[in-house]
Amino acid sequence: MLNIVLHGSPSEHPPLVIVHGLYGSARNWNVIAKRLSADREVIAVDQRNHGDSPWAPSHSYADMAADLAEVIAAHGGRADVLGHSMGGKAAMVLALTRPEMVRRLVVADMAPVAYSHGPAHLALQRAMQVLDLENLTLRSEADRRLAQAIDDPATRAFLLQSLDLKATPPRWKLNLEVLGAEMEQILGWPGTPGVFEGPALFVYGALSNYLREEVKPAILDQFPQAEFARIEGAGHWLHAERPREFEAEVAAFIA
Repeated sequence: MLNIVLHGSPSEHPPLVIVHGLYGSARNWNVIAKRLSADREVIAVDQRNHGDSPWAPSHSYADMAADLAEVIAAHGGRADVLGHSMGGKAAMVLALTRPEMVRRLVVADMAPVAYSHGPAHLALQRAMQVLDLENLTLRSEADRRLAQAIDDPATRAFLLQSLDLKATPPRWKLNLEVLGAEMEQILGWPGTPGVFEGPALFVYGALSNYLREEVKPAILDQFPQAEFARIEGAGHWLHAERPREFEAEVAAFIA
């Protein structure tokens, strides 16, 4: 079973399950999850090979969707599901294969297509793998060392949320070997057949190149009830860059 972080309490509304993206964790979503839990239970998950969830030798979308189905089954059997990036693809596969479990689907900056961002993601994976963890006790020192390979402070701050400095020795809460080996299928789309006839919201950042106009037909083919919401001034990390605007779109849709 995946590790989960619960916010709020069960109510007459179905729970909301939040599924993070590659190299993320449930803790990345703490503030938004808490704010969305005013009238329902919110369940933020650590996906397999991330956070405090078990490590596994595979990282396919079929596996990730099965993990989510197990969580939902343990919390009433039906939920609203919000997934970002890789988590969005896992949520889409769940909706296509187990539609009875998904009342409303929210996909953040992702489409059911393959992407070509592999070199960038593999560069981050390699930077984490080669980071010198010896005698490391301070996050500021970890940031200084990681800056030798990753220039962007925001990217480093995001990745370092998955570095466990309390462990002896310090360790990444990411199964970097498996994630690197599975990168092609993580960035791909498994071609899952089917149609999800339920309500679906695809939220995307105006500055992102993940959900472009040309991929909308692929979305509508399998999610014919899809609505689209564009967040101005946001890129792929729209929930971090424009959290209140993103949160408002999600809250209105699941209300």
